[in-house]
Amino acid sequence: MTENSDIPDGTASGTIESGATPTGAPATAPGPQPEPIRFFGTTWVAHDGNYGFRRLGAGMGSLAAAVASCFVLRFAYQGLEIADVGSLVGVLVVVMFAICSAVAFRRTWEGFGRRPADPGREDALRGLKTIGFIGSLLAYFFRTFTEAPGEKLRRAEYEAAQVRFAKRRSSRTGNPAARRTAKSKKARRK
Repeated sequence: MTENSDIPDGTASGTIESGATPTGAPATAPGPQPEPIRFFGTTWVAHDGNYGFRRLGAGMGSLAAAVASCFVLRFAYQGLEIADVGSLVGVLVVVMFAICSAVAFRRTWEGFGRRPADPGREDALRGLKTIGFIGSLLAYFFRTFTEAPGEKLRRAEYEAAQVRFAKRRSSRTGNPAARRTAKSKKARRK
């Protein structure tokens, strides 16, 4: 769920280049722009735009999807019983989905708090996370109790980008030509 592949050099992950405007952000805002979160846009910055209802809806939606997915998996397991493939295959299927769901839950939960150190490894685990989609849905559901999933990470990146932008901007204040003139006047006096 990272959208960092299009980030230009020099821009912090978690922010968007100052020329781009994400959904819900003012078009004339100077400096770094917040990175939108799926289902929340940029409402996580000031907790406006029905942020609470969005969190409630995202949580209930992910829980409903997880429950519906469990029913689908139950029907699939019943299909295996009807096919009479044996108890070993049924046990292996249940264990596979349980392990994949646990790994997907853990990876999804960790992804809310930090960017992956090795994006290639995350891409390699995409199939495993797809099999364990119930774990990802449950991680999303539980995370909505405290914040929009990924909000803490993006807020830290956004605030760091704002501090860097303020430092760069404050170091460039004043007229550089006037400073050179003042220096050259002092040099002429000596």
